[in-house]
Amino acid sequence: MAHAPIHTLNDSHALPAFGLGTYPLDDAAAERAVVDALGLGYRLIDTAVNYGNEKGVGRGIAASGVPREEITVTTKLPGRHHGYAETLSSFEESRARLGVDRVDLYLIHWPLPRVDAYVDSWRAMVKLRDDGLVRSIGVSNFTPAHIERIAEATGVPPAVNQIELHPLFPQEEARAYHAAHGIVTESWSPLGRRSTLLSDPGIERLARAHGVTPAQIVLRWHIQLGVVPIPKSGDPERQRTNADVFGFALDEAEMAAVTDRPHRRLGGDPERHEEF
Repeated sequence: MAHAPIHTLNDSHALPAFGLGTYPLDDAAAERAVVDALGLGYRLIDTAVNYGNEKGVGRGIAASGVPREEITVTTKLPGRHHGYAETLSSFEESRARLGVDRVDLYLIHWPLPRVDAYVDSWRAMVKLRDDGLVRSIGVSNFTPAHIERIAEATGVPPAVNQIELHPLFPQEEARAYHAAHGIVTESWSPLGRRSTLLSDPGIERLARAHGVTPAQIVLRWHIQLGVVPIPKSGDPERQRTNADVFGFALDEAEMAAVTDRPHRRLGGDPERHEEF
């Protein structure tokens, strides 16, 4: 595939417009998936401490033959490591498992507002960025209120917020807030996992009209919204078709048709979800 276009983050660094998610692959499967994806032209790889596959992702990056500077490696701070010193320590553990000198994008995985330590973690992440150990810092599953709190405390807004986003849960308000504040939106579960989205008759009709798969329709919808989808796949052919979404476009009516359905969250609510 041709390399995906890029977004310019609010810290001036680049982020590919399409990436590979690795949840819930184990180390061995993640290594194979990363090698295959990088060989196909993917340049954004997403993992997390809680996925349990940072070692496999790191091995895949090392084995791929792709120059390290071409790859954007993302990992995430788990809830059990919230706090200033804890974040610095957790980062070093992630860096060692990944086998990299620098992490390109480091995210707080969940805000855990009841624990109320995410501001301290954010201060540590700013230090990691300023020390050159992390290129860009961001958050995952944060609401606008959470984002405003860390920005007010440190003067540093996140470059990215990775949130649940798919046609069943299009997150209009969050996307508008991000756009107004120069934050790039990444989509986890972009294909609405554990749902019937890809067998929806309307999505299937659009796929037939464009000669593509239902997954390609949904991923193209993400691209045209200006968000960054990171679909997971350990299958090289599915990786290839997932990423082959830059050769067609949906018109305004088709974009509206993709989201013309009842909306519901499939994952946790950031105000209440606790994941350690």
